[in-house]
Amino acid sequence: MSTEPGGPGVVRLGVSLDPDLTRSLDAWVRRRHSKSRSEAIRFLIRKELSDEALLTPDADAVGTVMVLYRHDAPNVMERLVAAQHRWGSHIRSSTHVHLEGEVCMESLVLVGRGAEVLQAAEELRGVKGLHAGRAVIASPSVAGGFTGHTHPHTADHGHPHAGGGSRRTSGRASTRRTRARRRATA
Repeated sequence: MSTEPGGPGVVRLGVSLDPDLTRSLDAWVRRRHSKSRSEAIRFLIRKELSDEALLTPDADAVGTVMVLYRHDAPNVMERLVAAQHRWGSHIRSSTHVHLEGEVCMESLVLVGRGAEVLQAAEELRGVKGLHAGRAVIASPSVAGGFTGHTHPHTADHGHPHAGGGSRRTSGRASTRRTRARRRATA
């Protein structure tokens, strides 16, 4: 091992790979438009470290959930909004996109403990009436960060009710939800 010139704290390693694995690595580097093999290998190591960190249920986690549905399907929007309300304190933002053919996409950003983010993602993807759903969950620690998710883990799901708490959300996100609820009841 030697320290790479001009890069404080960067360590140069030698890696031995068989020819087939090297060809596969090079093809993968090209497909993902990596600048180098080193960048691609760093990505793979960070992914594995993130996956390993998430094996601890209390690990700090972030996630995205994307779902597709037909907005004219009976009760699907109401079910999706109800699931979002159950996980309100874990949802940092949501974006609703109208696609062609009466199809909508909803994208949600989740934060919290790993087990909770995974459970929320699975519940959101499992809403009856959805046509597709994907979730990606990672640990922000591999990039040197954290979520800042510190709310007490209670039954309070975060938005105002009589005597209830408050939910942090952008004005645009709450406006989108209000419009979606109005369309659903119209």
